[in-house]
Amino acid sequence: MSKEPSPPAPVILGIDDLRPLPWATRIARTSAEGVRLLEEHRDRFIDELWLDHDLGGDDSILPVVTLMEEAAFDGRPFRIGTVFVHSANPIGAETVVRSLTRWNYRVRRTTA
Repeated sequence: MSKEPSPPAPVILGIDDLRPLPWATRIARTSAEGVRLLEEHRDRFIDELWLDHDLGGDDSILPVVTLMEEAAFDGRPFRIGTVFVHSANPIGAETVVRSLTRWNYRVRRTTA
C-alpha cells in the first residue's frame, strides 16, 4: 500500500516591521526586503500575504504594492490566495486594500 504524498506546507509571507507574525513562514521587515521576498516567490503560489502599511521611519508598504500592481498590469499577477492588510494606519490600510482590489487580488482588512 503506497502512502499518499503529504501536501506541501502553506506559504505564508509577512511584511511588517514589528509584529512577530508567528504563523508566517517568512517575514520581511522593510519594503526592500518585502520586494525581494515576493520576487523570490514569483513563480510559486503564496497562500497568504500579510501586509503592514507603516514599516518604520519613512518606509511603507507602497513599493511592494507597486510591484504587485505592475505585475497585474503586465498580465502576470502574483498568485496569492489572500492578502491580509493589518495596519494601525486606517488611511494607509484602506489605500492598500483599494489599490490591490482594483487589480483583482483577494484582499481582507484585518488585525494581526
